[in-house]
Amino acid sequence: MQFLYAFLIGGLICGIGQILIDKTKLTSARILVLFVVLGVVLTAIGLYEPLVNFAGAGATVPLTGFGYLLAKGVTSEIDNIGLLGIFTGGLKATAAGVAAAIIFGYIASVLSKPQIKE
Repeated sequence: MQFLYAFLIGGLICGIGQILIDKTKLTSARILVLFVVLGVVLTAIGLYEPLVNFAGAGATVPLTGFGYLLAKGVTSEIDNIGLLGIFTGGLKATAAGVAAAIIFGYIASVLSKPQIKE
């Protein structure tokens, strides 16, 4: 059942993103920022953690999950080292994911034949 819940919740989040793309004039960058900020806000008010516990990767893989991870990292570091954790917590929590995105993006660009759109 965990796979079904992950599929449904992840699909719902992606579906909301697709509706925003199709029905509004928001750019992809603004939708990205909206989802990350929404993940942080929902984590701050305590609504995203139950969703993560229910859906697992269906809630942590989309962009809202990145916001969740940022917020969790900051709160964890504040508990560990104090106010300096505001600056270091998000970076520590998301460093592996950001590094992986850069590395795999580079590998994909080397293996493909990128061309400039005309």
